[in-house]
Amino acid sequence: MSTANTNQQPAAFPPPENHPLTLEEISGHVRAHMGEWLAEQSFAKPPAVYEVELRERMIRLEEELKHQRELMKQGFDLMEKRFGMVDKRFEMVDRRFEDMNKRFEMVDKRFDDINKRFEDVNKRFEETNRRIDRFMLWSLGAIMSASFFVIGVLKLW
Repeated sequence: MSTANTNQQPAAFPPPENHPLTLEEISGHVRAHMGEWLAEQSFAKPPAVYEVELRERMIRLEEELKHQRELMKQGFDLMEKRFGMVDKRFEMVDRRFEDMNKRFEMVDKRFDDINKRFEDVNKRFEETNRRIDRFMLWSLGAIMSASFFVIGVLKLW
């Protein structure tokens, strides 16, 4: 309580009697004097000045919150731009990978063509090998026949 009101009886209290105070009487007294007590605690400023200060503080707080919202929005916009740039980079990398994939497919085709050529060359060598084998057999047969013929003619003579 304030020291200025110690000699006066508050309006909410009845004259002093020896009866216990009810909760309603106490709450009425507190409500009646709450503004005065708060004004005394705020460096003896009247309630109207205190209320003006509170409103000014609230206005400054709202302005700062608005500024913070704007800064957050700017940050989010910058992040969105950065994400867009990263997406473009990923698209470029994807295109490069697709180009490399096409090149690898072309190299695979070349290897398949080379493999086919080697198979054709291998078939030709096998065919040549068969022809040489046949020629060797016929040559051996002809030489053996001629040898037996010469031996036979020499024995008969």
